[in-house]
Amino acid sequence: MSTISEYVAANRERFIDELIHLLRHPSVSADSAYSQDVLNTAEAVAEALRDAGCDAVEVCETEGYPIIYGEKNVSEDLPTVLVYGHYDVQPPDPLDLWETAPFEPEIRKTALHPEGAIFARGASDDKGQFFMHIKALEYMVRHNALPCNVKFMIEGEEEVGSTSLSAFVQANREKLANDVILISDTGMIDRDVPSITTGLRGLSYVEVAVTGPNRDLHSGLYGGAVANPINILAKMIASLHDEDNRITIPGFYDKVRELNPKERELLAEAPFRLEAYKAALDIDAVYGEKGYTTNERNAIRPTLDVNGIWGGYTGEGAKTVIPSKAHAKISMRLVPDQDWKEITELFASHFRKIAPAGVRVEVRPHHGGQAYVTPMDHIGYQAASLAYAETFGKKPVPQRGGGSIPIVALFEKELQSKTILMGFGLDSDAIHSPNEHYGLYNYLKGIETIPHFYRHYTALAQSGA
Repeated sequence: MSTISEYVAANRERFIDELIHLLRHPSVSADSAYSQDVLNTAEAVAEALRDAGCDAVEVCETEGYPIIYGEKNVSEDLPTVLVYGHYDVQPPDPLDLWETAPFEPEIRKTALHPEGAIFARGASDDKGQFFMHIKALEYMVRHNALPCNVKFMIEGEEEVGSTSLSAFVQANREKLANDVILISDTGMIDRDVPSITTGLRGLSYVEVAVTGPNRDLHSGLYGGAVANPINILAKMIASLHDEDNRITIPGFYDKVRELNPKERELLAEAPFRLEAYKAALDIDAVYGEKGYTTNERNAIRPTLDVNGIWGGYTGEGAKTVIPSKAHAKISMRLVPDQDWKEITELFASHFRKIAPAGVRVEVRPHHGGQAYVTPMDHIGYQAASLAYAETFGKKPVPQRGGGSIPIVALFEKELQSKTILMGFGLDSDAIHSPNEHYGLYNYLKGIETIPHFYRHYTALAQSGA
């Protein structure tokens, strides 16, 4: 029987080709123009699970896009791992900033990825990462090395708020019953510094509209006499932060937990090079809430950011108008104890209150989710730590993640199990941005590491650790 590292080496090109095939599917869940492509991707994922050795695979219909369920049972006396991932991807816009077409994957060598990286939308988020688990299962099944039961739940709406997932989980608690949940939708500190994400921020995402006159107006005839919704919206947004970059919404920080000095000291142990960070982003200074480091700002502190803003004339040339409406999309990343629904209400109330006379304000919530923390004394975390140490030759560093996976809190509530965030991406993968990519080293190293998690987790569970 070959080892997992030998198996990965022997099947390297096939594993890469199969991922490239999956990445060619433009599974953009946010745009209905891609609906058939998303459905085709769901079928491709189901077929991949069958090929890998699942005993049963279902394409489960929902009110939105299908959820793919698969399972491989070894024994009722053994623990069960539930693997979650998502096959939908972010829109590829703006297309003109991509060096190659977003759904025509290309392998390119870079300074960080001398072995090459696959450039394509969804390469790291999350097709490349969940596909590692399917290939790891393939190895374990073919070599009779699967030490426990495994279930897969791969959805198609994560990038639009996992709209159908809650109802599916609630209706299928028995089917999805597990001892631990495993997700690879996060990253590592560096390619040679393995890390396990121990916490995620929550999310509140809203869209706002400011309406002034009942039509666009001539800026010469009406300028200075009628409220300009774009001007007003810009002022309102600017007022949401004070001079220390703290959010000014009343009550916003009421439930924010301050980390004690020891906790901040542990967080600071994660390797971080500020100059390299700035160079990678081509900025000459960092920016954020006063009194916190960069790593603290993007992990343990809540934030408010404008994700898009528009209104008036934006075409070629000039058109002198005062627009009737102005719009913005705003996201707030939240920390443990902040309830996303409560924060959404606080935002909506405050934003309406600060609007001046002469305009009307609408706040439309999109989606959100709660923050999450995984205890480091859980056997799932311990198993992941042992697995990383085995393949990378060093103990992984725990880190808090700045992003959000809202369904993690849902899983704990409905399935009563903890989630282990075992990601292999890098911050430089440009997820959600043009030229998203995933290093071949990371992809193949993930396939190599995952079977060790199963072995260590099963041993710890059976020992009663």
